Amino acid sequence: MLRIIRHPGSGSAHPRGAVLAMGNFDGLHLGHAALIKQASERAHADGKPAGVLTFEPHPRSVFMPGGEPYRLTPFRVKEREIARLGVELLFVQHFDAAFAQKSAESFVEEVMLGAIGLTHIVVGHDSTFGNRRRGTPELLREMGARHGFGVTVVEPVHGPDAAAYSSTRIRELLRSGKPREAAAQLGRFWEIDGRVMEGDRRGRTIGFPTANLRLGEYLRPAFGVYAVRVSGDGPDDPLAGRTIDGVANIGLRPTVGSPEPRLEAHLFDIDTDLYGRHLRVSLIEFIRSEKKFAGLDALKTQIAADAAKAREILAAPS
Repeated sequence: MLRIIRHPGSGSAHPRGAVLAMGNFDGLHLGHAALIKQASERAHADGKPAGVLTFEPHPRSVFMPGGEPYRLTPFRVKEREIARLGVELLFVQHFDAAFAQKSAESFVEEVMLGAIGLTHIVVGHDSTFGNRRRGTPELLREMGARHGFGVTVVEPVHGPDAAAYSSTRIRELLRSGKPREAAAQLGRFWEIDGRVMEGDRRGRTIGFPTANLRLGEYLRPAFGVYAVRVSGDGPDDPLAGRTIDGVANIGLRPTVGSPEPRLEAHLFDIDTDLYGRHLRVSLIEFIRSEKKFAGLDALKTQIAADAAKAREILAAPS
């Protein structure tokens, strides 16, 4: 079971000697998984705990407050995906403006060695950390030689199409309405998860009730209609252990208007009260862009066509 150590410090109580994979790991794509796997394999070979060291909130939100939502995996999702990789310890370093001023050398000595007590670290070839991003694989090697810890630097991991797995590439694909191509980089379909909020219930009046989720800090994918698969998140959830096909709109609902973008998912062949439940909505395929219709009748006709298309997509072999 994954153990989480937030804000590691001198008083943190955890097994020492871990082999760490370090990074932001936004997206937890197949390249990240390969890096974490290397750390886990090294840990098991050395008889040490396997750990991950990551940063929260995402440094971009500190350096660019108020910027466009950016995240592929908020911490709740990142934690879940790291746990699936068999990691034992997850160290979560709080990132703020004060921490951003800490030198790379101080971070290694005070946090990696003093607080965590690592014996080996695994990082990507382009990893940077510390004030002015002076922390590099080269600096880690120098400090490892000085302080007695090992360093493994992982080169880019490439997929079958020869493209390196990349969070930046995944963001580009999602913004372009290409969730299947993004899934090939992630190793799973990209999800938006959240608690179902009270909507205006307009969908119910036209025969298509929806579960509404705020997008929060999630990256904004291409606005429009998607074929989706929806599951619950929790043992007491009515959808626990089930995956329900559906159709969803992401965006500003131009026909009726919305002050902020949201996800509205209509689940097929189910009539369950989902208000307040936590759902995971996987984007499978983009169907069409958002469009403003003349009225609710025209909107209802289009939703029926979208639902039929989504059923066709989801019935095909994946």
